Order: sequence, then structure tokens, then C-alpha cells
Amino acid sequence: MLRYKALIEYDGTAYYGFQRQIKEQHTIQGELEKAIARLTQQPINVIGAGRTDSGVHALGQVISFDLDWRHDIEALQRAINANLPADIVILQLNQVSPTFHPRFDARRRSYAYHIFNAAVRSPVRRFQSWHVRHPLDVGKMNQAASVLLGRHDFGTFGQPPVGENRVRELFRAEWIREREFLVFHIEANAFLYRMVRSLVGSMKLVGEGSWTVEDFVAAFRSCDRSRSGTAAPPQGLYLVSVTYGNP
Repeated sequence: MLRYKALIEYDGTAYYGFQRQIKEQHTIQGELEKAIARLTQQPINVIGAGRTDSGVHALGQVISFDLDWRHDIEALQRAINANLPADIVILQLNQVSPTFHPRFDARRRSYAYHIFNAAVRSPVRRFQSWHVRHPLDVGKMNQAASVLLGRHDFGTFGQPPVGENRVRELFRAEWIREREFLVFHIEANAFLYRMVRSLVGSMKLVGEGSWTVEDFVAAFRSCDRSRSGTAAPPQGLYLVSVTYGNP
């Protein structure tokens, strides 16, 4: 039995998140397991580096699975992709150590959030971004983002998936304007549940003038979940990359 590591991309629009559900709901993990099992006639357990929510996309999710396979890796990648739906694909596939774990071995994770900041909505972008009609001040949003860098308690913006530790270390938190889009780039050692979307929702309030930068900082330092702005919708969020070893 060999362990494989795969880099995958997916459009999360039609799925109830990455993680397999108890009910018969479409998930990324479930579709991957079905496709590989259909091909190999073996029971498959796929493990992911991150559990993206319903509607969230990925450009660089990392998974692993164990499999008996007698042919080359390129043939395996082609065969799995042929069995996957059109909105999921394996970009890279490698054999790794049997001790490799995509979640526990990860050192950093990077996300991007896309806001379509234009007066008129875009139907073709409705499942890939959050439409915000009023102009946003990217300078003030970056002032707010700058206080997030370093090691902090992010309890205002999320809950730990397990345990009670709400401290995370951020290496990047930056808004970049790309024509009609504002893209928030964030990289950390790990994230709390709903953390990125809550941060974006709160910084959007700063950008539109509902909050001052000082309001944002006060909410952040309160470590009070009730002080967060409303979480941004899921369709603008992308898991961009997962880093292993020394970044």
C-alpha cells in the first residue's frame, strides 16, 4: 500500500464543502473517494489539508490517500481525472512517505478573497466573488489588515475547529486592487473556523465607512466573537496554497 499526495483544484459552488457529510450530500472529499474507488475497486479514505466550507473554492488544496497501484503515477492521475466531475481536478500527483499527513504536516496556508467592487453586478462572477456595490477604500482596509500581522488571539473572528486555542500567526494580510476586484491575500500557520470570511466582512465595514480603523482594532483586541462584522459570503473565498517544510 502506497501513500499518494495530490494537489487539487475545485469549484466549490455545487458542493457542501470539502469534508464528507453524514447525509448523502455532495462534497469534494466524497467525490474524490468515489472516483478513486470506482477506478481501483479499493476502499479509499481521502484526507485534506483544509476543510473548506460550502461554496468555497480551491486552487491549491492538498490531499493524501493510500492505494495499491501497479502502474505509473501519470496513468493514475489521468485515470482519476477521467472519473472526476468537471469541477474537480488533480493538478499534480506524487508518491510520498507513509507518515505524510496533509493537515498535520502543513506549516502555512494561504487564502484569497475576491470582492467584485462595481456599481453593477456581474452574473458570470456571482459564484466566484462577493459583489459590493458601494466604493471601498482599499487604503483604510489595508490599515486595518496591518494590525493582524504576527501572533494574536483571533477569537473575535472565529472558533477553533478543535480545542480552545484561538492564537494564530499571520505572515501576510494585504488587500490589492485588480481593476474592479479587491483581493485580500492572507497567509497563516492555521486558521480558525470562519476566520477569513469574518475578517473580510469586518474590513468591508471599514472600507465603506461604517467602521473606522480604530473600531476594527478595538473589535479585534476584544477577542469577543460577537464584535465581528457579518461574515462575507463563501463564494469569494479560495484556498490558494499549502506550504510544507521550511517556507
